[in-house]
Amino acid sequence: MRRYHYPCYLAGALAARTGDEMSGPALMLAAFALAGSPVDASSLLAGVTVSAAVGGPLLGALLDRARRPGRLLAGALLLYAVGLVAVLVGLGRLPFALTLLTAVAAGLLGPALSGGWTAQLPRVVPGDRLPRANALDAMTFGAAGLAGPALAGVAAAELGAPVAVVVAAALVALALPAAWRLPNRPGGARRAGPASVLGDLAAGARAVAVSRPLARATLGSVVCCAAQGMLTACLPLLGAHALGGPAQGAMLLSVAAVAALAATAVLARFPHSVTPDTVIRAGALVQAAALALTASGRPALLLAAALLLGCGEGPQLAALFAVRHREAPEHLRGQIFTTGASLKITGFALGAAAAGPVAVWSLPGALLLAAGTAVLAALAPLAIPPAVARAAHP
Repeated sequence: MRRYHYPCYLAGALAARTGDEMSGPALMLAAFALAGSPVDASSLLAGVTVSAAVGGPLLGALLDRARRPGRLLAGALLLYAVGLVAVLVGLGRLPFALTLLTAVAAGLLGPALSGGWTAQLPRVVPGDRLPRANALDAMTFGAAGLAGPALAGVAAAELGAPVAVVVAAALVALALPAAWRLPNRPGGARRAGPASVLGDLAAGARAVAVSRPLARATLGSVVCCAAQGMLTACLPLLGAHALGGPAQGAMLLSVAAVAALAATAVLARFPHSVTPDTVIRAGALVQAAALALTASGRPALLLAAALLLGCGEGPQLAALFAVRHREAPEHLRGQIFTTGASLKITGFALGAAAAGPVAVWSLPGALLLAAGTAVLAALAPLAIPPAVARAAHP
């Protein structure tokens, strides 16, 4: 900790997450340009994210056991960047099914860019600085959400969608030195035989189930990500119909990221003003209202909707991190963060896959479906009673 500075952590997180935020729109635009089908484009986006449900928990268990988790994290980032380039190479040259399979393989490592990195935060900053550092860490997602889609849109419009994918992979690779130098775990590495890893996976799942705040926050964030995936799948068509071109649709994510960054900065200034659990539910309702506005298809309302969407999304993410840091046992912290990230990514993928065919039939219908899903994200966690959480204890 004495040799590793928090700005280095933030710089690495920002580079990796900018590449990640850029990769989704870039891959979708590349598939849309080379295959000409919004269904194929949304399928590719779903493929690169859906496998996170498997990769996240396993990666988290290995990070919790690693003596040098930074080196394991760096390896995951490198393979993810290589996977993005492999998907691009396959587009238009290989059967689409094989390209989709490559995207699924790359997606196994996706949680490394989000939960795997954030789980290392308590070893980078002292405990008394953790709430503010947590909010700043969440702001890197907002900044990445601002820069990533904007870079994807500009690169796709000026240089072509394939170049946008290459730039996304390069940004992920830029984060390798910061990940490699992350502080080592105190003491020796834990033994990681197959049986013990499986035991850790079960323990991580139980840890989420037995904590009512963790279970509620996880369910709400996953359903919200499904709504966000639905919106993302609609962006090429929304841009083509209302903003002058498919690439302009991705720019709405950058507008949302501006609002998310500003709203999270306010939360960082007053980290104890509202409980994180309340922020998570309120953020879902704000996003639902924003998604309903997008169904109008009017440029001015789309801008307002994007700003409102960010105001709900940014503070919600910071609040989710706060709940995880507060509730996660130290020896399972990495797994809980990566498992939560993988579930969110999978929710996003399922939302994107569901919205693609609906958007072809009715674009406003797909956007209203996303709004309803966000409302469900605010209400569904309330159905988790304390009795269920207690029953989950071994």
